[in-house]
Amino acid sequence: MKWSLALLLAASIVVRASEPVPSPAAPNQVAGTWRMVAATLETDGETQRPYGENPQGMLVFTTDMHFVEVLTDGDTPRFGSDARGGGTDDENKRAMASSIGFFGTYTVDEHGRFAGNRVEGATFPNWVGAVRTRRELQLTVEGDRMYETFTRPDGGRVSAEFVRVR
Repeated sequence: MKWSLALLLAASIVVRASEPVPSPAAPNQVAGTWRMVAATLETDGETQRPYGENPQGMLVFTTDMHFVEVLTDGDTPRFGSDARGGGTDDENKRAMASSIGFFGTYTVDEHGRFAGNRVEGATFPNWVGAVRTRRELQLTVEGDRMYETFTRPDGGRVSAEFVRVR
């Protein structure tokens, strides 16, 4: 009985060793740190620059499938007060309209391409809990450049270009 069990175990090891080993998934194309260099918003045939002429932004994708994105207008005037909660209504409105920060988790497909994300927190509270697929959000990597296209619920299309930092 012991010999037959040992023989069966050895045979299963030989069979498994001869089976083809699946190739590892393709490398994650988006993992790393990216700096925004350009952004536009197209709505009803008009093109605007949602983060101004001097867009500032970082997008970080970790290898453990988390992300954080912060996009701002580099020319937004400083507030009169140095206290974070001390901005005037106009200062707060301008800062909110020209920036966004959010974070969450993301997925890639078997080719290492961006497949979607889930927003866990955002400076725009309506985005919290949002799940975006390639239908709403496309990220395409070409060498050290990444192109992001996001279709807003109102039909406007935000396009941003990033360069890889690391």
